[in-house]
Amino acid sequence: MPELPEVEVVRRGLERWVSGRVVAAVEVLHPRAIRRHPAGPADFADRLTGHKLGAARRRGKYLWLPLEPLTGTGAPTQAVLAHLGMSGQLLVQPQGSPDEKHLRVRVRFADATATELRFVDQRTFGGLSLHDTVEGDPDGLPDVIAHIARDPLDPAFDDAAFHTALRGRRTTIKRALLDQSLISGVGNIYADEALWRTRLHYERPTASLTRPRTAELLTHIREVMAEALAVGGTSFDSLYVNVNGESGYFDRSLDAYGREDEPCRRCGTPIRRRPWMNRSSYFCPHCQRPPRAV
Repeated sequence: MPELPEVEVVRRGLERWVSGRVVAAVEVLHPRAIRRHPAGPADFADRLTGHKLGAARRRGKYLWLPLEPLTGTGAPTQAVLAHLGMSGQLLVQPQGSPDEKHLRVRVRFADATATELRFVDQRTFGGLSLHDTVEGDPDGLPDVIAHIARDPLDPAFDDAAFHTALRGRRTTIKRALLDQSLISGVGNIYADEALWRTRLHYERPTASLTRPRTAELLTHIREVMAEALAVGGTSFDSLYVNVNGESGYFDRSLDAYGREDEPCRRCGTPIRRRPWMNRSSYFCPHCQRPPRAV
């Protein structure tokens, strides 16, 4: 699944190439791509057509484009929400260029710029949907993701409140990091990377973390995400790309994830992999010693 850096790379592309443009037409080529819009493809297309797309926004792994009011001013009351799922791509392509094999939705614009927005999804686990926004929210936050916590790159993220919530959870640290109602945008890859940098085992109980350790962990989460953003995110295959179809290169800089049996870059001990919640956890058994109860 794409995590915060990969989704933020896409958001920045949408900000540059799509925000501020008026929708001229929407073509839904596969109904599953808008399955979270119960009124169906025709209603989805009708509601978007004629609207100007506002500034691209993101919370954690979710992207949205607020629909600016057709008349008057004020906060947007509806927004197009995009969830990339396992293989979703939002691509800006020249009009008339060949359709991608797994093209699901096409959005054309009412301007002279000869590009269109395409939602491509091989596995159709992702999708687009239209939702009401949280009343009065200046960013047009879709109401269906109002429960998603702010992410660590959000200026409004509250470090002290996060530590308090973390200490109050009866769970382990990696489970907490993947809890999107506690902290959003962190997935399996960046959790393993941040835990390696902080020298914390993934099964460390959250109640055992001191305030300085939580602060150190947040620092490393932000560092690893900023470094990933600088090179376009992590792309293990051709599925995770920016709006121009380009892959990221952070997989070349990973210290823990995907490095089973390779030497730890800090101490030389072979990196281990363990099955974990239908995923895998990668860690250094020397630098990240398990808690005694494990």
